[in-house]
Amino acid sequence: MTGTIDIRLRDASQLFRTADPFPFRENGLDPDAERYFLRRAKDAGGDLRITLHVAGDADAALGERLRAAFVSAAEEERRAMDDLFRTGRRFLLIGLAVLAACLLLAAKSEMLLGDGRAASLLHESAVVFGWVALWRPAEIFLYDWLPILLTRRALLRLARAEIAVMPG
Repeated sequence: MTGTIDIRLRDASQLFRTADPFPFRENGLDPDAERYFLRRAKDAGGDLRITLHVAGDADAALGERLRAAFVSAAEEERRAMDDLFRTGRRFLLIGLAVLAACLLLAAKSEMLLGDGRAASLLHESAVVFGWVALWRPAEIFLYDWLPILLTRRALLRLARAEIAVMPG
């Protein structure tokens, strides 16, 4: 089964950023064009075929430029996931240190405040706060990486797509 993405363009430049604020990077896909391709790729099953109908002069290398833009965007997503996991590891170390300190405080609460409501409140609060300190690392490692992975996979599918450039 092949998913087809059919696009009609006035000019091939509609697909790419023209005023890129980063002078050392090749012009990537226009953000709107990238969102459109991603949405269509995620909706389509199987292999992808992209047909570009260009009204103006069709650049012979347009298909390869588009493929390179998809590969570059997929690489950006890989870097974003690497950054996310690096941040997650840092947050995990902080969270574990906070948890250890809170569990130590909870264990010493009776010694510090005696046997009563205040000690019980300190004990329970320290335990809860310690586990809450692990909330963000758990969120990163359980959930936050998945949308990045799915976007990267869709971009790689687009990069492998058969791309045909047709006159207007």
